[in-house]
Amino acid sequence: MNKNRALLLDRDGVINRDKAYVWHIADFEFMPGLFPFLRNVRDGGFRVAIVTNQSGVARGFYTEQDFENLTAHMLSELRREGIEIELTLACFHHPEGVDAAYKRESFWRKPNPGMVMEAARRMDLNVDTSAFLGDSLRDLEAAQAGGIGKCLWMTSPDTTPPTGMTVVRNFDQALAGLFA
Repeated sequence: MNKNRALLLDRDGVINRDKAYVWHIADFEFMPGLFPFLRNVRDGGFRVAIVTNQSGVARGFYTEQDFENLTAHMLSELRREGIEIELTLACFHHPEGVDAAYKRESFWRKPNPGMVMEAARRMDLNVDTSAFLGDSLRDLEAAQAGGIGKCLWMTSPDTTPPTGMTVVRNFDQALAGLFA
């Protein structure tokens, strides 16, 4: 029986400021309040994983190696803050890509649930007690399709969420929503 619970996070717009196709370390900027939020999540018994669409690879803006380099930097900075990310999954595919190796639909590409389901499998998650924090509707649609029990949408407060999703404006509200 799956026994672990985790918080799955989108990257751009949740972990870091979304500056459109971030792959240069110099352009990578952690969201304010992220570190204490993730420490509280960890202290509350959640494991943490990142699931991120990275169509910039398919679009020819950067390479998988560029993504891996930035990810290594991000994970190192988080470890320096006492935060361990257990798993990072990325989908590089996009049907409108310019790189033939990545130009296609993918079950991993959100809003499809492939990455969510893979994280649940690899981390032996109880999806009912796990949560997802994303900044786009497609993030939360993937979480719901993957059976995640709590879906937190970081967006403007006047957004009306679909059934089963909670809108949060910041990490304090996300933390409250996570433990509600």
